[in-house]
This record gives sequence, C-alpha cells and structure tokens, in this order.
Amino acid sequence: MARASAVPVLLSLLLSSVQATYSPGHHAYLDSLIGRATTQLTPASNSLPTNWTYTGCYNDNQGSRTLNGPYYGDGSGMNASTCVSFCASQNYVYAGTEYSSQCYCGNSIASGLNQTDATCNMACSGNSAEVCGGPNLLTIYYANTAAPIPPSVNPGPPGWTSYGCYAEGSTRTLANLYDVPGGSAKNMSVAACTSVCGANGYSLAGVEYASQCFCDNYISSAATNASASDCNMVCSGNSTEFCGAGNRLNLYAAGKVVPGLKPASKVVAPPPGWFSTGCYNDTVGTRTLNTAQYGLGDLNVENCTAACFKNGFSLAGMEYGNECYCDNSYQNYGAPATDGRCNMPCKGNANETCGGPNGLSVFKYTGWFSKGCYNDTVGTRSLNYAQYGLGDMTIEKCTAACQSAGYNLAGMEYANECFCDTAIQNNGIVVTDGRCNMACKGNANEVCGGPNGLSIYFFNSTGVVSSTTTTAAAAVAAGTSPAASPVSAAAVNTTAIAPFTYQGCFTDNSQQGRTLANQQPDNKAMTVESCVSTCNSLGYSIAGMEYGVQCFCDNFIRYSPSNVTASGDCSVKCGGNSGEYCGAGSRLSIYSNGTMVNYTPPTILQNVTQWQYKGCYSDIDGARTLAYKIPWPTNNTNEACVAQCQRFGYGIAGTEYGQECWCGDWQNVLDAQATLRPDSECNMLCSADQGKNGGHYCGGGSRLALYNWTGPLLTNWNYASGLDAGAYQFLIGGVNIPLVTAPARNGKVTYMSKFGTEPANNSTGAYELDLSLLNNFTAAWRPMHVKSDVFCSASLTLPDRAGRQINVGGWANDATYGVRLYWPDGVPGVWGQNDWQENVKEVSLLTGRWYPSAMIMANGSILVVGGEVGSNGAPVGDLEVLPSPAKQKVPAEYLTRTDPYSTYPFLAVLPSGGILVTYYNEARILDPVTLTTNRSLPNIPGAVNDFDGGRTYPFEGSSMLLPQHAPYTDPLGVLICGGSVPGPEFGLDNCVTIQPDQPQANWTIERMPSRRVMTYMCALPDGTYLITGGARQGRAGFGLATDPNYSAVLYDPSKPVNNRMTLMANTTVARLYHSEAVLLDDGRILISGSDPEDQRSFAPQEYRNEVFMPPYLLKGAPRPSFNVSSIDWDYSQSVQLTVQPSSGNSAAGYRVSLIGAVASTHGNSMGQRTFFPSFSCTGLTCTVTAPPNANICPPAWFQMFVLDNNNIPSNATWIRIGGDPGDLGSWPAFPDFNVPGQGPVIPLH
Repeated sequence: MARASAVPVLLSLLLSSVQATYSPGHHAYLDSLIGRATTQLTPASNSLPTNWTYTGCYNDNQGSRTLNGPYYGDGSGMNASTCVSFCASQNYVYAGTEYSSQCYCGNSIASGLNQTDATCNMACSGNSAEVCGGPNLLTIYYANTAAPIPPSVNPGPPGWTSYGCYAEGSTRTLANLYDVPGGSAKNMSVAACTSVCGANGYSLAGVEYASQCFCDNYISSAATNASASDCNMVCSGNSTEFCGAGNRLNLYAAGKVVPGLKPASKVVAPPPGWFSTGCYNDTVGTRTLNTAQYGLGDLNVENCTAACFKNGFSLAGMEYGNECYCDNSYQNYGAPATDGRCNMPCKGNANETCGGPNGLSVFKYTGWFSKGCYNDTVGTRSLNYAQYGLGDMTIEKCTAACQSAGYNLAGMEYANECFCDTAIQNNGIVVTDGRCNMACKGNANEVCGGPNGLSIYFFNSTGVVSSTTTTAAAAVAAGTSPAASPVSAAAVNTTAIAPFTYQGCFTDNSQQGRTLANQQPDNKAMTVESCVSTCNSLGYSIAGMEYGVQCFCDNFIRYSPSNVTASGDCSVKCGGNSGEYCGAGSRLSIYSNGTMVNYTPPTILQNVTQWQYKGCYSDIDGARTLAYKIPWPTNNTNEACVAQCQRFGYGIAGTEYGQECWCGDWQNVLDAQATLRPDSECNMLCSADQGKNGGHYCGGGSRLALYNWTGPLLTNWNYASGLDAGAYQFLIGGVNIPLVTAPARNGKVTYMSKFGTEPANNSTGAYELDLSLLNNFTAAWRPMHVKSDVFCSASLTLPDRAGRQINVGGWANDATYGVRLYWPDGVPGVWGQNDWQENVKEVSLLTGRWYPSAMIMANGSILVVGGEVGSNGAPVGDLEVLPSPAKQKVPAEYLTRTDPYSTYPFLAVLPSGGILVTYYNEARILDPVTLTTNRSLPNIPGAVNDFDGGRTYPFEGSSMLLPQHAPYTDPLGVLICGGSVPGPEFGLDNCVTIQPDQPQANWTIERMPSRRVMTYMCALPDGTYLITGGARQGRAGFGLATDPNYSAVLYDPSKPVNNRMTLMANTTVARLYHSEAVLLDDGRILISGSDPEDQRSFAPQEYRNEVFMPPYLLKGAPRPSFNVSSIDWDYSQSVQLTVQPSSGNSAAGYRVSLIGAVASTHGNSMGQRTFFPSFSCTGLTCTVTAPPNANICPPAWFQMFVLDNNNIPSNATWIRIGGDPGDLGSWPAFPDFNVPGQGPVIPLH
C-alpha cells in the first residue's frame, strides 16, 4: 500500500489551485489536508483500555510496515480507543493510528523511527480533537505486556516434514484440493490437511490461503521456492501456525518422501495395439486380473501382453517385477492406484515398469495401430467424420469413439479434436514436417496431431498388422534378398513385434560408420521383441540386433551394407531368449516397419516461399541477435520457423542449435552487430529431421540460419505527427483513484474506488465528476457513498428508463455479494441529489464475486460471470442472472479449470443470439437460454514464443466489439489487444480479431508497435479505437509491472488487416494497474487512474485526470450539431432529426454513430458497442433507423453522434434503444431502493 507519493501529488497539483474555490465541509480529505497544520492535536490518554499507554509518533514505511500485523480503515469513526480495542482483540500489544482513519497492529515496532509528537498532526476521523498519525506517520500505543508467542511454521505433524514455502505457478504446486473435517473455512490446520492427504493416498500435503488444503504425490514443474516470510497467513483452525498465503503454499511430505517433480515415465511405448491404462490395486486373495501366466522367463511388457493376447485376453497386468496376469475385465473392484506403488522395473527389461507390491501395471489390447502423421485441412479432410462430446481428448477416447461408430480409422488433431473414417480421404498423405506435435488435452504424454496434422490410427482386431517384406532396395547390395524369417530354433513372436517384420542379416563393418546409427545400452536380457519395442518407442522404424546383446535403431540404412542372410552369419543367440538369434560380430539381424531406404545427407534450405536465406550469422548469449526464442526440441524446421514468425508479423526468422526458432526484425540484427559466418558453421540438423532421411540444417552452436521475408510488408504501421497525432491534456486533479469510471446520461462521469482499502484511505468509495465545473475543484467533485468495498467489481448502465448504473461484487465478505444502484440525476452545473443504494441483506449476488464481469443480455436481464471468492480466493466457476427469482447458478467448469487466469472475462451478445465468453486464452459461445456451451472457438494465440499468453485478468489485455454497419449482414468482429505470458510476463505485442459467428471462425493476428499488458481501449465516434496505457512487462496487480508504455495507438478497422494501426501522441503519465478510458460526450477520451501501490518512482499513485484529444478536435474545424425527435427508440424505428451542418447547407454524406454506454475497469469496457445505423438526409432533415433486434443490438443506452464528411463528430445526445424488456426498472422491489418502473424515458432535472 503506497501512499507517500499520493500526498505530494495532491499538494502540488491540487492545493495551489483548490483554495480559491475550496468550500469547507464538502470534502473531509481536503479539509484535513488544508487545515491539519493549524491545530495542535494530542494523543488519547483517559479513553484507552486498561494498561494501554501512548508510546510516541513513528514513521511508517510502505515496503516494510512499522506495525506489520492486521489493519483496517474507518473513514468516519477512527480513534485510539477503537484501534486499541481492535488490536487487543487480535492478541497484539501495539496499536497505531495513521492518516486519520487507519489502524495498524503489531507485536513489535519493526522499523519505524521515533519522531517528535508534533510530527503526527492529523485528526482522527472519529474524534477531531485527537491525533491519528499523519501521512506515513503512526501514533502508537502499547499494552505494557509481553507479546504473545507469534504463529510459526509447523515443522510437521508426526510422520510429516515441512519443506518450506512454495509459490504457485501457472499450474498448482499440488493438484488436488480437499476439504478437512468440519469445513476448511474454520478448521484448517497443518495436522488436518496432512491427515486428509494421507488418508487419500497422497504423500505430499500443502496448506494455502489460511483455509485451503492441497494433496499430491509430486509437485508441479511450475512451482518455485519462495521466502518463508511469504507464507504468513494464520491457519483458520489454528492461530499458532501458518497456512500459506495468497498463491503461497506451506509444503509437507510424509515419511522419507522428498518433494520432487513427477519423474519421466520409465514405461516405453506399449506394444503395438496395446495401450497403458495405468496402475491398479491388487491383492493375493482378491485379484484384479484373475488368470496368471507362467513360463514366460524374465518378464517384460512384451512377453506378458503377447501371452495374454495368445490366450484370448484383452487385459494384461504386470506385478512385482516378474508376474503376469490376464483377464477381459477388472475383477474384485479393482481400481486405479495413485500412490506410486507401480514402481518396480521388469525383470526382463529394466527400462520398463512391471507393477510393484500390490500394484498392477495394466495394459489393454485395443487393436489400434499408429499409421503416422497425415496432412489435413478444414476444407479437405483426410478423415471426414468429426466426433464431439468426448471431453479432454486422449488417443483411447478417440479410437473408442470411432470403433463404436463403426469406423476403422481414427485421427486426433489440434490436441482436442477427433475424426473417423473407413479410408484416407482427399489424397491425404503422411507428412514428416513435425506438425503432429501437440500433446493430447486429456493426456500430456500422448500426441494428438497438431495444426493441420492428424495422428492417425487404424484398427486390426487380429493383432497381426500386414507389412510388405522388402529388401532395402537401393540401400542394400544388388542381388540380395532377405529371408522370410531369421535363422531360429523357435519363431519370433510376430504378434509382439507387429508391424515390424524381418528384413534379413546385414553387414555392419563400413569404414564410414554404423549401418544403423543409434545404439541403445547393452542388455544381457535382450530379445528381438525388446529391441523392436525399444526402437519403436523411440520413434524408429528399423531395429537391428547385434552380438546377442546390442540393439541399434534408425529410420534409414546407412553406407550400403550387404545382405548376407543366406550365409547364416547372424548366428548369435539373443541374450534374453536362446530360441532367437540376434546378429553376430559385425552382423545385424534387421527388422523394419515398412520399406527400408538409404540415408541422404542434410542440406541448408535456401528459400521458403517468399522467405530468402540470408546466411549463417553469429549469435551471442549476452546480446541475442533476435528477440523471441521458440524452443522446439523435437519439431523444429526452417519452414515451421518462418511460418511462425510470419504469422505473428516478424520479417526475420532464424534457426539455431537445431531445435531453436527465433523471430524478430532486421533492426535487431543490426543492433546486435551480428556477423555473417561461413555456411559450414550452421551444421546442426533440424530437430524435426532427427532420424529422418536427408532433411535440413537449423543453424548451429551460437549460429543462426537467418531468413528474410521478401514479400509485401507483414506489418505496416502509420506514424502520425503534429495535430494528426492527437494530444494528451491535463483535465483536473482527483480526490480518489478510480477503479471504475462510467459516463452517465446526465453528462457527468461516476468514479468508483476502493473503500477502506485505498492506500490514502481518503475516499467515500464513489464520486461524480461534473465536467462543466472544472474551474471549481470543490464543485466539480460531488461526493457519493457506498456501504461496502467496490474494489475490483463490475459495472453497467441499465436499459431502464432512468439509465441507472449498477455495480456488483467487490473485495471481501459482504462486499463480494454487493449489488449497488445509482439513478443519475442533476444536469451539468447542478449537483444531483441521488446516491448509490445498497442493502446486501435484501439484494445480493448468489455467489460472492471478486473480479467478475457483467453484461446486459438480449432479453434485458443482467448476466454476471466468474470471479473469485474474495481477494485471491478460490475461483467462482459459475454464472448467474439478475434478477434471479429462482436463484439458480449455471456451472462453468472452464472458468475453474483456467483459474486464476480467467477473471474479468470479456462478454458479448452475438447477432446469432449466442453469448461470447472470452477468458484467459480461450473463448466459447453459450446458449442464451441455458447458458451452456454451444461451441468452443480455437484457442487465442498468445506470443510468438508462448501459446499460453493470456488476455484477461491477471494477464489483462483489453477487448472491443468492432463497428456494426446497417444493414448488419456482415458478421460481428471482436478485437482483443495486449496481454501477457506466464513466467517472464512479457506483454503481448499483438492484437487479435475474430468473427465468432462464422462457422470456421479463427483468430487473425495483427502485430502492435510495442508490447502492452494492463492496456485499455476506448471506442471513438468515428469507428476507430484508441489503445493506450499499461506496461511492457508484468501482469495486473500491485507492484507487478515495469516499463510503463506511454504511447498511444489508433486502430482503424476500416483499413486492411496489418495496416490498421497508427502511432499517436505520447503521455508523460504512467497508467498502470487500475486505469480507465471512457468516451466523453464532447468526443474527448477521459484517461484516469493508476493504483500500483508500488515504491518505484515510475509508478506513483496517480490522482491526475487527463483527456486524449483526437485529431478531429485539434484542427479548429467547426462541428455539426443536431436535434433528435425522440431519445427512446424501438427496434427498426425510424427517427427524425434536424442537423446543423459543420459547413454549408446540406448534411449529405453525413453519418450517425451510436456508442454503447460503457463502464471501464481492468481492460474491460462493459456495455461497449458501436453502430453505424441507416441514415439519410433531405436537406437538413434526416432520418436514422434503429438496429432491427436485440441480438444485433441488446437493449441499452447509447451516446449518439452525428459525423460530417470529414468525420468530425457533434456532441453526443443520449438515446435508449430496445426499451427495458427485462423490467429492470421495477427491480429491486424494496422500499429502500428507488426504482423508475416501466414507461418512456424519464427527463433529467
């Protein structure tokens, strides 16, 4: 909480200009600032509780509190007695009052320096004769008793050990949330949490946020160690110990377990046709799989599954390293075991897992075999029949769905899509460019295709996959041919190795190198089956056995070996099966999946479409040549790299170290002073080409293979200058830092701010700014009042006849349930009489919400979506509608799944009738009646190097609906700009657009001139959008951003894609967390806020209000004006208006724009919509026609502008379209709420 910067700002910017117009009594805060030095105040004495005495005046530091315990604020009732009583009730021995209305507690005076008594000179808000500190000054009182023993980190209940404090990352440190007996809200303790976790089979437990318990057996890779002091919240059920904090977790481990990441699975890929179903419990008396198999020798996955298949079973299970069991279904209530009991290596292959004590590693025979990666496009599907409703995708789900539907081909694409067919369609072919690279959404250890790539499987119930047995063609010596089977005392199990078949005995004695390049560790228990399985699991199509114990893998035959099958040279028995032969000295018994081909050396790719190879350039760690690195350890190609860079608007691409793709601009190369090197130094094979024939090089060690785009400009920004750049101008100093700003139909702007939690604690929670009284500071700001803290809430203008404003949600406790209503009254220059009305006991949300969003639906009701249960609390995974007589909530698992990145979602009614919900990096369309999902849209692209970039709080970009033009036949467009990425939290440097109602809707990326997070946008009357504010790095929150972005960009959707952005004027004011932008009736953009609570000099608490002056207001051109015959329009109604043109005697060619009434907060412009309705004039008499229905134009209030032929707007007149179909004007029906009822628009007075 940073206040030090606020007071100098107020004093220097306000007081010098306020006193001439200052009226005592209207602003308690200003009264205190101006008058506090004139009277010497005294600390309390007689009114203190027993034994408490005054200690002195101490300074207070923002970053390190002098009293670091709990605190609270009271804007009207603070005094020493109430503060001391509060601290005593919390078991603290020091109490301090500060800044008139704040109370802090502690058990020691941590860092403050004693000041003279007179230094503390602000009157208590509850006693004007008593001193309550000052700015960064505490009046401290002491209980004259020893401090109680403070809470501490529990070292661990019996059998458990503390492992410190962990910071949550992009995924939970421990994945599984549990409640404790009696309820976590009041009964959380370390012992309770560890007990619950242990009882549920977990070895790790974590307590977080005072009342949350998480369990797991491994920690997330996103978790990081944090300072022990970060975990500082007392457990809800035990005040002597800590239970984490917001996004901080105290971690405990059972027994001798040491917390660690989940190890990479030791289980190699299962035999073809079989899939692992995981670890199952098992006991001797009640077997999960009933039929034991004997005589298999040293056990491995291959010989157990082969034995079960041979005997007609579809389930195979390995236990205790060397036991094999079969069945066709799970018996005796066998169930998955998650406690890690399947941890023993197979006796016959230490690289595989064969269960453990009372644990079965179970595999299921499905008969589905991989065919590889195939090309696919939306218009020409390789498999035609899509499957829906399968949940998060796995290979097993898709193959089962296709089999159930009667298809023998199944394909997974784009991580979460499933397609079926009976044959490959549209000339689909195998592709080797690495496009099948996306983990299945339901199993990150499986691959489910990728962009335009299908991972295809085919069904073969016999378990024997036909494969043409061929020679290695040009790869082997002419005139040789493979034997039909190896020279063997007993046949190799062809089922176990399918679709691999024997190709013959080949020499391995070339002076140039090995016939097969990739040697595996020697294995004294090697068999043909185990070597084939190993090579297959590693992605190779050729397996070779040599000298009985050596296994080699490759995808190619190298250096033209001779086929010597006929001579019987492969005569050494396999180390793990004396009935099989595994090559000999310099001889390989070779098996392959398909035809074997010769190896071709890689080359440097010279050109890719309109990308030209520029050469091999130096790249040094300390001064990288290009800005953005994309690690593709298994799928990097030059083609994929340039395509990725091109998609995100970068004209220079480079590949390095074989597996890295880099994107940037030519200026980056010049700045880094990169030098051209010989092509021979770019000599590392592209990672996607590893194991493939030929292929290309992708740079080298500290060497970039650089490519330059030679086609039309990928991004063409315009640079405005002079008056065309617009200008920022100071408007007026503020009395609060707003969290929500909303223009009202009375020509004024409502400001809502934190109430009781604001650092300066100087606010009533709400004010109204009268723009006609800017020369009279006191008169310009009308104090208004709320009853609870609106910190991070949602606001709207209602379509009722009064144009009331509503605010819902808030910071904590009752505030999160709050519903607040204001009926705008008064006219410019005259204060209104109405205030915010609120009674949580009568009208409230069904669920407490912090960071929610709200929207007017087509039926006139209010939709409220998402949020969290109070400050940094658990996610609110549901939606509700106001008013709600039935008190129903609709679950929204997608919000819970993406928490904490899905708060303040963007909402919109679509012309199709659906409701668009955009959250984190996802979007979906809801049914307007059931509010369940109709259709999910493709994931939103993030950064060029991070698909996980987010667009809503806390990664906070901003969103706008693009203009809708009569006759409204064009699909509605949605614009989202900025955001951030997990980890380094670099702001996103792009905007994305989509037309959600289109059947194949997808996102278009447009690069911005700079990175932005916590940006905000405003719709202008001419159909353009101002993008401004925010930072280049960080995320939303207090002190979490750096490098403010002072520039502004004008986005013009009427221009071609990638030509829409113009760089405008800069400001000198940093606008970071809690900033806003709204359109004023005169066409200016009001810029307000910035509440970073940050000690750094670039991020002060910002009270100044600015306006951005668009170019149309700077050139001195006359403006049109108009009078409209009605301000209450029905759908499709034609309304007459009289226009006074800006020049001449004709309004021909003029336009009307309608800008939806907006409430701006956290990058969200709730209520925003832009229309250009049908408009025609005869002379100066014109007709405008309202939009046709509520799906195209939900009922709302609008700022109506008339624009002349030069796009210069008039001043706005507020009009209502669509009436009040939800009868909000009659709600809420309680006597302490003023309601306007139904009927025509109520005139302002």
